[in-house]
Amino acid sequence: MAYQNNNRNNNLKNNQGQISNQKDITIRLNKYLSEMGICSRREADRLIEDGKVSVDGQTASAGMKISPGQRIVCDGKLIGSADSQKKKPKPILLVVNKPRGVVCTTSEKDRAMNIVQLVEYPERVYPIGRLDKDSEGLILMTNQGDLVNKIMRAANAHEKEYMVTINKPVTKEFLKKMRAGVWLEELHTMTRPCKVEVTGRTEFRITLTQGLNRQIRRMCQALHCNVVGLKRVRIMNLKLGNLKTGTYRKVTAEEYEKLLKLLQDSRG
Repeated sequence: MAYQNNNRNNNLKNNQGQISNQKDITIRLNKYLSEMGICSRREADRLIEDGKVSVDGQTASAGMKISPGQRIVCDGKLIGSADSQKKKPKPILLVVNKPRGVVCTTSEKDRAMNIVQLVEYPERVYPIGRLDKDSEGLILMTNQGDLVNKIMRAANAHEKEYMVTINKPVTKEFLKKMRAGVWLEELHTMTRPCKVEVTGRTEFRITLTQGLNRQIRRMCQALHCNVVGLKRVRIMNLKLGNLKTGTYRKVTAEEYEKLLKLLQDSRG
């Protein structure tokens, strides 16, 4: 009897372990789409909310988890089955010089050309963050969801550098207020202290460690001036350099290695 009871106990433990393992291998749908190089988690959430993602033939819901073997379709295209053994795509990271008038979303709400259409890369890539339609300069494109999250997460405080032209002379008082942080009434928040230096009569360079919506434009408006030109020239160690407007280049092995070191302690 004791032997039989031990067997029953062992079987029960094994069954519980299998159930536990099954729970452990579920994954959030937005994370799966990101890891498979389809889009960022934020973009995945938007696609799910728009009803463009299905799981086993049923429209997906926000925040849902999926298990191995389930059939995933995104925007009319079969992604495959959620399989923990499925290989992730080979990492791609591009530096793109976005022109004005191009948007950084694939939404159909804006009829302007989007960044994916501009680049026409032979493999699926998507932008890391955004530059608004009227801004230009450096934007990164990748198929690595974890990379997107580590670079964009505000708490990681990674630097992004911009060249800005406003419609008024850059004064010492303006620079002082920008450096200290500006209260943004619309967002009910104070911007973080940042680096700002004058580069011309109406021009300045600013380095931010956060990415609020249209942050630089809002900061300038709060100080009674308007942005007439905005160009991003650096994200962390990756620089725009002399890259021509509307073109892209692959990140070098040296740049990529340094970027990974800078992201080593970053949260995704």
